[in-house]
Amino acid sequence: MWPDSGSDVVFEMIEREVERQNTTLQLIASENFASPAVLRASGSVLTNKYSEGYPGRRYYGGNQVIDEVESIARERLSTLFGAEHANVQPHSGANANLAVYLAVLEVGDTVLGMSLDHGGHLTHGSPVNISGRNYNFMSYGVTSSDERIDYDQVRDLALKHHPKLIVAGATSYARTIDPAPFRAIADEVGALYMFDAAHIAGLIAGGIHPSPVPYADIVTFTTHKTLRGPRGGAILCTTELASVIDKAIFPGLQGGPLEHAIAAKAVAFAEAATPEFADYASQIVQNSTELGKGLAAEGFRLVSGGSDNHLLLVDLRTFDEDLTGKQAQEVLDLAGITLNKNTVPDDPRSPFVTSGLRIGTPATTTQGMGATEMAQISKLIGRTLRHSEDHRTLSAVRSEVSELCDRFRPYAFAS
Repeated sequence: MWPDSGSDVVFEMIEREVERQNTTLQLIASENFASPAVLRASGSVLTNKYSEGYPGRRYYGGNQVIDEVESIARERLSTLFGAEHANVQPHSGANANLAVYLAVLEVGDTVLGMSLDHGGHLTHGSPVNISGRNYNFMSYGVTSSDERIDYDQVRDLALKHHPKLIVAGATSYARTIDPAPFRAIADEVGALYMFDAAHIAGLIAGGIHPSPVPYADIVTFTTHKTLRGPRGGAILCTTELASVIDKAIFPGLQGGPLEHAIAAKAVAFAEAATPEFADYASQIVQNSTELGKGLAAEGFRLVSGGSDNHLLLVDLRTFDEDLTGKQAQEVLDLAGITLNKNTVPDDPRSPFVTSGLRIGTPATTTQGMGATEMAQISKLIGRTLRHSEDHRTLSAVRSEVSELCDRFRPYAFAS
């Protein structure tokens, strides 16, 4: 009945990617390792089913089991974060954000969000993104003194422009984002308040970062990153906004939901509700702190002076003023250390070149690494970038990275 596709070259590619993940350091702040249970649900026969609509209100038949799967995912998510309503259908965090805009804004409405240059996300009003093209975004940023969110600037801009929506949250910001001041500012100007928790959802679930749910009208996030689930998104909101949010996802923005991904989300939500996950979230932050100490000792400047969460934003110019983020990313990749170039606040270089790196600890923490390994990793990064043109050094570092990863293999079932 089925063609023999077991020898398809694609499976060989997958095996090579398993090998890459098992033998190199994954320090991209937005990446993590999903559990075998999450992977199993992701690859299930639920991928076969069309299920436009919501549980009990589908446009296709045969959704009895699917309704149960999606219902338990919504229930688990609402319970995990203490939210009134949950939508688990967004295909991504970007789709979740766009659905919120579709639900509560009209084209041309004014929105206040964090500048991409200071740590915000493309969907927080970047002019090259649909958010910036369809809506009138005003951008706030960080102070020049301590490189932390300038809440006075947020308030001043809100009072001046009277946005319909205020967006909090970031993609390259290493400090705690206090949800309370945004609520106060939103109330002062009569705005709705959305908190994009894409990066820190797992830290919130683990009790390590203050929860925005009691403050925000809407909370969006991705289900991978620190939450350690499958790639995808989700939305939490008040009961009052539940109907417009659901309609914005379907039929407003998406068609059939990916029920295999929703099943995997349900598994991840259950994993995130355990005491062990709370310990894990705490260890992520401890590892980030330790890695930051090691990098500072190597001569790197940490933007904002350190980290309260899962990531570090590193300014390379104190280490080597001529070294760009692009160059550093490429040479570290050769040494088996995977991370990403990133702009720093008021970066004179373009986003394609950058003066910085973004480094995260979720994946290495999932592997079981701790303070000892963070110290070793910081030294490996320093040694690689000091001797970036010495192939023998790069080869030696690559070997040490492989030995380290062999002691903390994320997928031991792989050959």
